[in-house]
Amino acid sequence: MTVNFKKVTKTPLEFSIDSNNIVFKGSLKYDTENLVSLKATLTGSIDLDCDLCAEEFTLPLDENIDFFISNGVYNGMNEEYDVVETIDGNINLEELLDSEIELIRSGYHSCENCKQEERN
Repeated sequence: MTVNFKKVTKTPLEFSIDSNNIVFKGSLKYDTENLVSLKATLTGSIDLDCDLCAEEFTLPLDENIDFFISNGVYNGMNEEYDVVETIDGNINLEELLDSEIELIRSGYHSCENCKQEERN
C-alpha cells in the first residue's frame, strides 16, 4: 500500500496491512515541519532462530511504532524525532513493515528453554 505524501492531512488516514501472521495497523497524519506522523501497532508472531541454541521458535509481537516521515531529506535540527525519509513523494507502508520486521529479526532473541537456563 502506497500513500502519496501530499494526500496526508491533519485528519488521520487509517491503514491496516496483514502479512505472514503480522498485522501492521495505524494512522498517518500531517504534523509539523513538513513531517507526517506514523502511529501504529505491530501484532502477531514471527518465527526466529534462537541465538543461543539455534532452534526455531515463535516470538509473539505486540509493538507500538511511532515515528515521522519526511518528504525528501530531513534537515530539521530536532534530535528527538525519529524520521524516515522518502525520496519519491510516496509512503510505502509495505516497505516500512518489512523494515520493522527486519529490525526485530536483527535483535538478540533466545527461546524459552534458553531463557530458563539463563535464570538458573
